[in-house]
Amino acid sequence: MPKAFAWILTAVTVVVVALFGLAIGLTLITADRPAGALDTDLEGVTVEQGSPQPPAPPPPVEPVSEGPCWPAFGGDPQRSLARATFDLGLPKKKYEWTRVLDDYMEFPPSYCDGMLYVNTLRGHTWAIVAATGKVRWKRKVDGSKPSTPAIDGDRLLVASKAGTLTALDRARGRRLWQLHVSSAIESSPVVVDGVAYFGAQDGRLFAVFAKSGRVRWAYDTGGRINASPSVYGDRVCITTYAGSIFCLNGRTGEKIWSTYVRRDTFRYDSFYSSPSTDGQRLYTISRSGTVVALDARDGHILWSHGLGGWGYATPAITASRVFIGAFDGSLRAFQPGTGRELWKTDVGGHVLGSPVAVGPYVFVTTTEARTFALAVEDGRIVWRLRFGKYTPVIATEQTYYFSFNGRLMAFRGRDSATS
Repeated sequence: MPKAFAWILTAVTVVVVALFGLAIGLTLITADRPAGALDTDLEGVTVEQGSPQPPAPPPPVEPVSEGPCWPAFGGDPQRSLARATFDLGLPKKKYEWTRVLDDYMEFPPSYCDGMLYVNTLRGHTWAIVAATGKVRWKRKVDGSKPSTPAIDGDRLLVASKAGTLTALDRARGRRLWQLHVSSAIESSPVVVDGVAYFGAQDGRLFAVFAKSGRVRWAYDTGGRINASPSVYGDRVCITTYAGSIFCLNGRTGEKIWSTYVRRDTFRYDSFYSSPSTDGQRLYTISRSGTVVALDARDGHILWSHGLGGWGYATPAITASRVFIGAFDGSLRAFQPGTGRELWKTDVGGHVLGSPVAVGPYVFVTTTEARTFALAVEDGRIVWRLRFGKYTPVIATEQTYYFSFNGRLMAFRGRDSATS
């Protein structure tokens, strides 16, 4: 056999084997991509109603509260992490009050009617008077709580890694009902039209009637869920560790679309970051550090951008900006429609928690216990504080409430009406 022909034959064989291996690899990847399905068996799911208790005296009357409410993680069902129209100014130099809790808070409080509600990793839920920092009540529910409680009228819904979702009476912290599932819950619940949505680490996304705890539907995505669902219109959307993003019909639980995001040719990515949405697009960050924007109608990927470091923080979104923090110590602003990077600022530490946009500023903290406010327009650092960790702040029309690694602090805005 001529040497030239032998060389050609060898080359062709190598190419064929490589293509065959690639085909097998892609087949295995596709086979490992769960399609998801409604869970009608509800295995391991039970609901307990609270014990009847005698009427308690009404709680003390507090000063008139500020608005609007911040009823769940992200401030709204879309998980936008933004109050773009507020005009508080930067925080004043002197805080109004500070309170140290029993352990650190991985997620910020919720707020309504003059009351803050916050979970700690030790397993307590605290109700704190927003005007003074005074503790109204404190309740222990089994399991660690790396999540934000959700407010629904007179109820407070608290998720736990012990596998429970518990409804408490907001006024006194009494248990109203408790849902048990067969898996840890790290997802922060959100309530829309009387239905609570949350995910569990066994891969199921739940819709539960907030008044009773009865399950409306459950959907098995096939991938571990640590994220919190976002809701817009009739859609409820979630990310998973299997590299998938599912959007379901909020009323029926039927799948509208699902999209799998690749990390490389042979692997799907995974998501801890919760999705946020502006109704047109859905935004999230993969754990490997890629921000992804999808068309909210059909799940088509519109643009993506590598961050140069791990990504765990939920994007904050306004009409003109998408704010992304990453483990490389940067905060970036992107144009929502095109993905064009508008600015990037190094804040000198790892960003694990989500940024929060309030008026002309976006706030971010680092794991090195520093908090910064940056100008939305150009990313200039305009304020800093020597406290930090995780998602930094929520805001009313007058006041910033910061959550710093086990410490709550209230600051009036310099331009608020009461300053």
